[in-house]
Amino acid sequence: MRQIVLDTETTGLDPAQGHKVIEIGCVELVNRKLTGNHFHVYINPLREIEAAALEIHGITNTFLADKPLFADVAESFVEFVSGAELVIHNAPFDIGFLNHELAALKKGYKVMSDYCSVLDTLVMARKKHPGQKNNLDALCKRYMVDNTQRELHGALLDAEILADVYLMMTGGQSSLSLGYEESSEQRSAQQLKRLSAERKALKIIRASDEELSAHELRLKEIDDTADAGCMWLKI
Repeated sequence: MRQIVLDTETTGLDPAQGHKVIEIGCVELVNRKLTGNHFHVYINPLREIEAAALEIHGITNTFLADKPLFADVAESFVEFVSGAELVIHNAPFDIGFLNHELAALKKGYKVMSDYCSVLDTLVMARKKHPGQKNNLDALCKRYMVDNTQRELHGALLDAEILADVYLMMTGGQSSLSLGYEESSEQRSAQQLKRLSAERKALKIIRASDEELSAHELRLKEIDDTADAGCMWLKI
């Protein structure tokens, strides 16, 4: 199962008012393990970033001046996410922006749901923790995910943090470290170890008569005091 944990940063809150995507960050999960494969790009929006947005992510127009346009990265982005399940916190926000950007290109791009399915971790968190704060910082605290590097929002960093939170919310994984391709030695170390047929026979230590008597006495005591009797005596 291939999943892409995705986050974006934007110039403002509403694409219908001309706001644009300025950063896309994606990390890949395969069978619930981080692969180390990611997609990350900054984008020149060709418009001013609102002050309120700047306070959140700290990305300036000066920094973005030499970055590619969305049109320059659209094809590689769509190729990266196609066929995967997107994992997004508050998915309507990011998907709405991405759909708007793709439509604005007028090059025949479809909506995001035609390329991949979407799982909204905010909806998931609200079901699991009704009446509680369920923003990413609150979930990090609840699931003990380290977000100390998150002084400002950043798409790639937030995607990496969300990946850890998502895995913890849905049962965890063997390791939250990046699961780069394992060597043959590492795979071998994880395989079942079978005992050699040439090994010495294990010594069997049997209970003594005194130990058996004490055991029977204890079972009788349980049988006399427990309302349902002693299960082991019934067996």
